[in-house]
Amino acid sequence: MQKGLLMSLAAAAVLVTGCSADVLNVPNPNSPTVEGASGDPGALQLQATGVLRQLRGGLGAYITATARFGREGYIYSPNEGRNTSHYLIGLSGQNRLDPAGFAVGVWAGPYGNLRDIFNLKNVLTNNTTLSAAQRSAGLGFAKTIEGLEMLYVISTRDSLGAVTQINQNATDIAPFVSRDSVSRFILGRLDEGAADLAAGGAAFPFTLHAGFAGFNTPTTFAQFNRAIAARAAAYWATSGGGATAWTRAQTAIAASFLNRTPANAAAMNVGVYHVYSTATGDATNGVGQNQDFLAHPSFAVDVEAGDLRASKWSTLAVARNAPQGLGIATSIAVARYAANTTPVPVIRNEELLLLDAEIRLANADRVGAIANIDAVRAVSGGLAASGLTGASPDGTVLDEILRQKRFSLFAEGHRWVDMRRYGRLNTLPLDLTTGVNAHFIARVMPIPQAECLVRARADVSLAGPGC
Repeated sequence: MQKGLLMSLAAAAVLVTGCSADVLNVPNPNSPTVEGASGDPGALQLQATGVLRQLRGGLGAYITATARFGREGYIYSPNEGRNTSHYLIGLSGQNRLDPAGFAVGVWAGPYGNLRDIFNLKNVLTNNTTLSAAQRSAGLGFAKTIEGLEMLYVISTRDSLGAVTQINQNATDIAPFVSRDSVSRFILGRLDEGAADLAAGGAAFPFTLHAGFAGFNTPTTFAQFNRAIAARAAAYWATSGGGATAWTRAQTAIAASFLNRTPANAAAMNVGVYHVYSTATGDATNGVGQNQDFLAHPSFAVDVEAGDLRASKWSTLAVARNAPQGLGIATSIAVARYAANTTPVPVIRNEELLLLDAEIRLANADRVGAIANIDAVRAVSGGLAASGLTGASPDGTVLDEILRQKRFSLFAEGHRWVDMRRYGRLNTLPLDLTTGVNAHFIARVMPIPQAECLVRARADVSLAGPGC
């Protein structure tokens, strides 16, 4: 009976198809195309949501990797020594990281997302159902996230450079370009995004998640764009961009959501965040309640008495040792994220205040830089003023900026990058200095070996400088 019914339905389908002038064309949801997505009202929301989910996906690994490189903390997994050795020791005796090891993240994830952003921009450009303002708003969103993803890549690869070109054909291998070129690309893309957002009207053609509260319209999102541009310009300024880059940073931060007179912690924490939950299909942050994520002992020693930011770490009842003798004991744990669902900042006002202090110092506004420092000390640290004055040497003011960034931005992914930018990696603590397990301070994360092998097979001239 069932078999006969199926055969009858099949025959009917053939007859209907044969008699109709309209060809039945059902799109394959497992093989979406730009054309198909451009005509599907729901596809745009799914694409935007997917881009934000992928941006979020690698942040926990970024934070824990840069924490180890910057000697903010460790991952002491009892049964996995490579979470220590691959970041602090690398290839034994060679003072370099293993390109086939654990410390090669912040690569496949960002580039996978950059491919999705490329497709999103194509869909927005070809979508005939959107108004010009909606299309512009969507492109401004896409270009902002594109610039941010590239900033994560170059922050970890630095002098190795990176790939900025996404080709229509995903199998076409694009060349590496220099750090300077990557920085220019990032700022150019962010500036394009800002221009698109300015023409983006009152609303996006999709909804942003709760982490963008206060920054979920084209106008307010543009302030987020300018905050990321200020960070990117400051990074470039200390890596070869010089005065030109500092000027761009100054212009960008003036158009961001910087508040130089925060009244309380809430004002310091205004910003954009990744959000998490334990709901089915969602994800947790990877850093909250991670019993193996431990703080470097120096934080408890170096912090000023009474500094409220010491609550970002906590004292363990029993000190933990690195597995297999690969590190040193620590008696403090990371408490920066209270739970595995605690939002993780992309950028917030406290970072902008200290970034603005850098920018002001570089642009000969020492007094302005000190005012920012003292605001952070008072509001976030509960501390007295720094005692710095307009007569203090630039180097002394910079020391204090970096010190405040160390405690204010603990476990947010900045310490290693900041110390490298200012040529101070050699001041970070080396916990083991002799023997086969001697530590070193990594300057860059390597290009993954798999990436190098694919490039070598295709065209050896396309191999990156780290290959």
